[in-house]
Amino acid sequence: MAIWIIPIAIVFIIIGAIGWKAVRSWDTVVLNETDSGVSDAIEDHPMSLNPIIWVIGVAALFILFVIFFYWASSI
Repeated sequence: MAIWIIPIAIVFIIIGAIGWKAVRSWDTVVLNETDSGVSDAIEDHPMSLNPIIWVIGVAALFILFVIFFYWASSI
């Protein structure tokens, strides 16, 4: 089981970096008449900048790696 300490630490670091970047990009915006609209990048591709999607993707890749590792070691 100790074999997975470093890979899970790497996954935690990646997920932490995604969360850190998401929190740093938040703006404290008060909604009023002078607000600017949604930026073009978010308007064109709203899912590509969603940190939840990125975290799910990283976790899914790690789980697939673990499954493949155990499958390959059983051959």
